[in-house]
Amino acid sequence: MKKIADSTKNKIESLNQELAPLKEERNKLNLEAKKWADKRNALHEKIRNLRKGAANIKEKRDALNEQVKELKNLRDQVKSKRNEKLDKISELKEKIRELKEKRPEVNLRQVEQQIEEIDWKIQTTSLPVKEEQDLVNQVRQLEIQLVAQKQIKKVKEKLFKLRTDEKTFGAEAKTIHEKLAELAEQSQKFHAQMIEILDTARKLQVEADEAHQKYVETKQQAQQQHQKCVELLEKIKAIERELKETADNRQAERQSELQKELEERALAKLKRGEKLLWEEFQILAEKGIL
Repeated sequence: MKKIADSTKNKIESLNQELAPLKEERNKLNLEAKKWADKRNALHEKIRNLRKGAANIKEKRDALNEQVKELKNLRDQVKSKRNEKLDKISELKEKIRELKEKRPEVNLRQVEQQIEEIDWKIQTTSLPVKEEQDLVNQVRQLEIQLVAQKQIKKVKEKLFKLRTDEKTFGAEAKTIHEKLAELAEQSQKFHAQMIEILDTARKLQVEADEAHQKYVETKQQAQQQHQKCVELLEKIKAIERELKETADNRQAERQSELQKELEERALAKLKRGEKLLWEEFQILAEKGIL
């Protein structure tokens, strides 16, 4: 029986020796898995910060793009107004050309002076009827020239104002275009920054995915080692239970033997009429002998 017990204890010791390196390897793998998890989490934090930064830059870029869009609309409106002025300028130039073709351009002041002089002559001088009529016809022709020249002058005044307005719209369109180009350049810079940040985030994501894969693989290896540890521990516990059961059985057998010896001794003393000890009396009473 002792040899069996020793053999069982040796088996338990052997299993414990096998268990120790498995535990060490499992703990080592768990530690390595934690390092990979920490690296993955740190990378995810960097990625979150980068994406947050990219989102802020995108918001600024979009705001600039909205301003660019508004400025483009405004520039188009100004260009449209300028083109309207240019069209009207062309029309007035054509009108002036037509008026000049009908009535050659003369000096308004000179014409007015000529009319005044002829009128004065007609009013203050006694003239033959034919000569007076010729002067009246001459005044009529000069007045026609005067009306035509005044029309030309009025059209030229309109033309001058239109040219002034056209230049104003042209300058405004140029200013808007310069501002638009400036904002578009800023927007492009923000866009390039956002793309660069997102590219960095994508590269870090690849690294984080690799770290996570390493974590999963290492954790699986650790779990495999842990399972082996569990299996060995179950074997050890089973053997220990078996050993305890054997010891308990031996103890019960020994107890039964002692009980039997005590009972035999008590019966012998009873037959001899000797005084019984309390234990001896008690065991005989339990057996119904007393």
